[in-house]
Amino acid sequence: MIRDQEILTLLVDTISRFAREELIPAEEEVAESDLIPAHLVEQMRVLGLFGLCIPEEYGGLGLTMEEEVFVGFELGKASPCFRSLIGTNNGIGSQGLIVDGTEEQKNHYLPKLAAGELIASFALTEPGAGSDAASLRTTAVRDGDFYVLNGTKRYITNAPEAGIFTVMARTSQDGGSAGISAFIVEKDTAGLSLGRIDKKMGQKGAHTCDVIFDNCRIPAANLIGGNEGAGFKTAMKVLDKGRLHIASICVGAAERMLDDALNYALEREQFGKPIAEFQLIQAMLADSKAEIYAARSMILDAARRRDNKENIATEASCCKMFASEMCGRVADRAVQIHGGAGYVSEYAIERFYRDVRLFRIYEGTTQIQQLVIARSMIRKAS
Repeated sequence: MIRDQEILTLLVDTISRFAREELIPAEEEVAESDLIPAHLVEQMRVLGLFGLCIPEEYGGLGLTMEEEVFVGFELGKASPCFRSLIGTNNGIGSQGLIVDGTEEQKNHYLPKLAAGELIASFALTEPGAGSDAASLRTTAVRDGDFYVLNGTKRYITNAPEAGIFTVMARTSQDGGSAGISAFIVEKDTAGLSLGRIDKKMGQKGAHTCDVIFDNCRIPAANLIGGNEGAGFKTAMKVLDKGRLHIASICVGAAERMLDDALNYALEREQFGKPIAEFQLIQAMLADSKAEIYAARSMILDAARRRDNKENIATEASCCKMFASEMCGRVADRAVQIHGGAGYVSEYAIERFYRDVRLFRIYEGTTQIQQLVIARSMIRKAS
């Protein structure tokens, strides 16, 4: 499935070294300032990280799903905020354009996204529409050669930095998902404004805020694909990819936390010997190692199936559910192994414990994944 193993190995090694030598040493600074340094953002651009999954004909690297999750395993070992900055350009912020956009739309926006000249943001969630995305209320009313948008989007990742927004809005009041369309909205469009940056539990350096549309007029040419009513279907098409990507980040984060916990257990002594020699500590280490291996294997299998054009909606939900829950368990064990040290900010595990909690919520909560999996099982059995 890998197009060129030698090139992939070089890419993964380069990203691993970048995470280890540049991103991880900057984690504490980012946590304090809530800002990723400009020189790191520029290095991400040079490495092509903003265009990992954008097709090569538009200036990206065009990674397969399997190649992408290998990269995710390495990026996940650094603070999640770094991955979040490039994530929307490679995922939900660009994939709608890639799968359903017109050639004119692709040629205009994708090269800028791949180069990191533009940051993309995906505006779906609303104050009253989260897991039930089909109930969104933001409206887009046709007015000649324009659409007029009104509504508020909430918890929108990278909104403060975004140059363009993929916005889901209702073009028909018939209700349900069939009346939802997808639009490209540029940040300087009159009538678009941003709320204050959210103060979150974790992931400092990764920003979210409300995006508000007040009689925001956008050209009709910015309707993705040129067809009304296709927006929800567009969003659903990119979910499998996004869920596998997040799952791979969960594996990387869990590997980082386990490495930190193991190193601490080898150094910390109690009762005259390293705590790593105590069987109950070993049990937590072993359980974590086994669960990480299981998640990694699941993700690679699902990624290969997707590259083989198989329908992996159920498998992607399985991966996202298992990997994110696994990551939470590993975080909890790693804090426990650190003991009191795990509860203070001197050690990275205190920050990671808060950071990884979000993985069980976005890209579909664990409970939504359970519904997706179970309903798929029931349909096949009926």
